[in-house]
Amino acid sequence: MSVSTAVWAATLAGLVALLAVDLLIVARRPHEPTLRECVLWVTGYVGLAIAFGLLICVAYSPAEGGRFFAGWLTEYSLSVDNLFVFMVIMARFAVPRRYQQKALLIGIVLALVMRGAFILLGATALRHFDWLFYLFGLFLVYTAARLIRPRPASGGAPGMRLLRWSQAVLPVSTEYDGARLHTRRSGRWQVTPMLVVIVALGTTDLVFALDSIPAIFGLTRAAYLVFTANVFALMGLRQLYFLLGDLLNRLVYLSAGLSGVLGFIGVKLIVDALRDNEVPFINGGRGVEWLPAIPVWLSLAVIIGTLLLAAVASLVKSARTAASRSVR
Repeated sequence: MSVSTAVWAATLAGLVALLAVDLLIVARRPHEPTLRECVLWVTGYVGLAIAFGLLICVAYSPAEGGRFFAGWLTEYSLSVDNLFVFMVIMARFAVPRRYQQKALLIGIVLALVMRGAFILLGATALRHFDWLFYLFGLFLVYTAARLIRPRPASGGAPGMRLLRWSQAVLPVSTEYDGARLHTRRSGRWQVTPMLVVIVALGTTDLVFALDSIPAIFGLTRAAYLVFTANVFALMGLRQLYFLLGDLLNRLVYLSAGLSGVLGFIGVKLIVDALRDNEVPFINGGRGVEWLPAIPVWLSLAVIIGTLLLAAVASLVKSARTAASRSVR
């Protein structure tokens, strides 16, 4: 997929404008969003992603559009899983609810910048070192197996380590000063916990990107699709955080569903790498032609079907658990 510089420039300009409007709204009136507000924003961002995917179908090809949708759904579902850790960070830093929007938005912007650099480096490396696809595939299979295990304790989250480091190195105040990132106390400037929260959110997301970005490279090698899928997955994440709320705790099988998706993409990545193999010590440097190609429609079907099954099973499990508790 060849994307012109003009298309890249227009995409980045549109992204910056949208984020600027979002940031302006949050900065002018810090508040905890209502259910209606969250639904409208999330619906709007999902609608934009669908419209963008359809535009890719028309401007390039249905296959490229399908790759965008597969990548976006994968990144979006992995981003939802990240919200668990975001909630731990917010609770650990005791961020007031009315200021959580600003922390999330700036943290997401920081994550977008870092992910953009990561995607650029990844795309460049993959163009020159085909054997990296084998490593990506094996890493995704390993990640899929790791997701089956129970979640680590909150004290091991990257944000918690950042808190301990910041308290040892920086003059961090013990109290918030509105949504400000720094304040003046006892005649000297101090960093507020808000700045530490924002950096914790951004860096934590980058840690999770080590799993998610190899996953989308397993679906498409086009850096433009990888980047835009990540952008649309992160946009609206702030409102989704407030919209889902306690529902996140009911998605008990989400990690299992994500494990299935990442495992499938990891195997697909290895199969595609073997079909296009140029590594000398694998099959004499020739492609393994008898391996079947995995079409885009099958990838979409597996991703959507696995995530729907995980969501439905989670809600059924939660309903049964609630019913058994009420009987007691």
